[in-house]
Amino acid sequence: MSKQIHWVIDYETLKNCTILCAEHYKEDIEKHFVIARGRNDILQLVSFLEECRDNNQWHISFNGLAFDSQITEFILREGARMYYELEDPELIANEIYKIAQNVIERQSMGIFLEYYERSMSIRNIDVFKLNHWDNPAKRSSLKWIQYSMDWHNIKEMPIHHSTMITTEEQITEILTYCRNDIKSTKNIFFLSKNQIALRKSLTEQYGINLYSASEPKISRSLFLQFLSKRTGIREYELKQLRTHREIIDVGSIIKPDFFEFKTKEFQDMYDKFSNLKIRVESLKGSFKYSLKHKGVVTDLALGGVHGAARAGIYRSGNGKLIVTADVTSFYPMLAILNGWAPAHLPADVFCELYKWFFDERVKISKKDIRNYVYKIILNSTYGLSNEENSFLYDPEMTMRITVNGQLTLMMLYEMISLGLPTSVPLMQNTDGLEMMIDEQDYEKYMEICRQWESMTNLKLEHDFYEQMFIGDVNNYIAVYKEKSVDQLTYNEMKASNPHYAYRQQGGNYFVKVTKCKGRFEFHDLPLHKNKSFLIIRKAIYNYLMFGAPPEETLKNNRNIFDYCGGVKIKGDWFFNEVCYKKGIRKDRKLQNIVRYYVSHNGCKILKVNKLDGREINLVSGRWLQTEFNEFEEKDWKDYGINESYYLDQVYKELSHIEGTSNKNQLSLF
Repeated sequence: MSKQIHWVIDYETLKNCTILCAEHYKEDIEKHFVIARGRNDILQLVSFLEECRDNNQWHISFNGLAFDSQITEFILREGARMYYELEDPELIANEIYKIAQNVIERQSMGIFLEYYERSMSIRNIDVFKLNHWDNPAKRSSLKWIQYSMDWHNIKEMPIHHSTMITTEEQITEILTYCRNDIKSTKNIFFLSKNQIALRKSLTEQYGINLYSASEPKISRSLFLQFLSKRTGIREYELKQLRTHREIIDVGSIIKPDFFEFKTKEFQDMYDKFSNLKIRVESLKGSFKYSLKHKGVVTDLALGGVHGAARAGIYRSGNGKLIVTADVTSFYPMLAILNGWAPAHLPADVFCELYKWFFDERVKISKKDIRNYVYKIILNSTYGLSNEENSFLYDPEMTMRITVNGQLTLMMLYEMISLGLPTSVPLMQNTDGLEMMIDEQDYEKYMEICRQWESMTNLKLEHDFYEQMFIGDVNNYIAVYKEKSVDQLTYNEMKASNPHYAYRQQGGNYFVKVTKCKGRFEFHDLPLHKNKSFLIIRKAIYNYLMFGAPPEETLKNNRNIFDYCGGVKIKGDWFFNEVCYKKGIRKDRKLQNIVRYYVSHNGCKILKVNKLDGREINLVSGRWLQTEFNEFEEKDWKDYGINESYYLDQVYKELSHIEGTSNKNQLSLF
């Protein structure tokens, strides 16, 4: 994008009212156009859109490619006609409304939209698509992202789209809502600036419009271009290719001469996989198997391995080491080393290209943009083999990688466990293991790892943890051993990761890095994740890492958003606020996304089933909640925060980890 004017835009389309709000992508310059009773800005709107088109002024939006840009294209093509033929602004707005409803209906039915990105008159950046928030695992509305970035106002549209707009007050209300949405979209655009710079560079280098592309789409597009050049098959023809299967015989895709297990629990696991046949139509969740070894349960499924020791605190020291080993580029390397490819593609060319991306990434500095791009391609290509809309689709390739990957990792697990009888398994995940071993056994541990590397041709990356605080397999804090760094690195890390442990001694600088997962994550959370009650996570972290009493963390944190939770409704449910005033119950239906905090003088927020009237407390027990969808600045005491609730949750988690029953028993080790 050149240094010129570009616009963040958002449409509101109601039955007899159309509004477009636009704001300069850098400056506080706003425009808005209204087509409704008593006001007809259709020609001014067409003129604005034509100016954007003719001067290469881009539009930035949230889900704009699938909605806003469809409306824009229609108005550009039909706006002038509507003005002269329909004349009445309400009739014009109704025509636009019908188009908008058709766009929404086509999306819900999975029907292709009228206008493709390449045919649009005005170029777009869609921050919804770019961040892959249309993916089922990350699906997020603008309201949810507003909640995640602590936006001051996350209120939903106050007027239903079918409402007939008859007053200036209604128009003002819609405009206020619309302006709030574009300002928040503008903030998302700012937060995404590094990702946009990456896509700009890729677009210019490879001649593919990737401005609104998610990382999987970047991977798919670039791999397609490279593969087309290497095979001589046109991109269009490659895009049509797929391998569809009904049943996958897992036993037939396991490497027959590779695996050797010595203990019954591992042999039983291997036999279970060897005799497994799965129907592709019911692939997800169709297989689960649990292996118990040294008292630790490891769950295996078709997608990966997850296991952990019981909740607790595990420390290096006193002759013990916590070692962690991750397989380098595990899934890509399994495909490369074994010559696995989608059945409809030449395996030699596919694997040669896949390896080229791996080799090139190793050569390139991490500061080079290509390093990140090749990482995307390496990591996404495996996933695309299980996507029906991808030209790499072949679910058998997916299963070859995941099943053999699990068995390969389990072989390392057994080798270490048998080779070091006193070792304690702490965690097993899709691409690595954490073990506690005797310090005197470290060389033997490394020897076993090298033996495994020799057998598999895979490589392991090793490190040490000082401590692990384990809640369960998905929720833990791992503390790496303190490392010496130079002053520049020290200052950069302290600025970007202030929660790490930092220490200076003379002219030497030391950093203790942590990895937080699941309900212990609190720093730089992806915006699609639920960050509810960050104050609880911070208090737990500060206690475990620095011995700070939870009460101290709460006392020192007066950020109201850290005390807020967020929920979104699904299916046949709605949120209902129930308050009692002088013994009389008062109900208020809430919107589909609710931000709230636990308070002394609030109400109860309930999930209510539309079909049978069931009511479920959002927060169980005696605790009350205050809805906080619109920020209001107050003195801290006036919020009425019930700090007892937050401390109660902190101490429950700490008791779970430390194995104590109440906060009086907790020890500041």
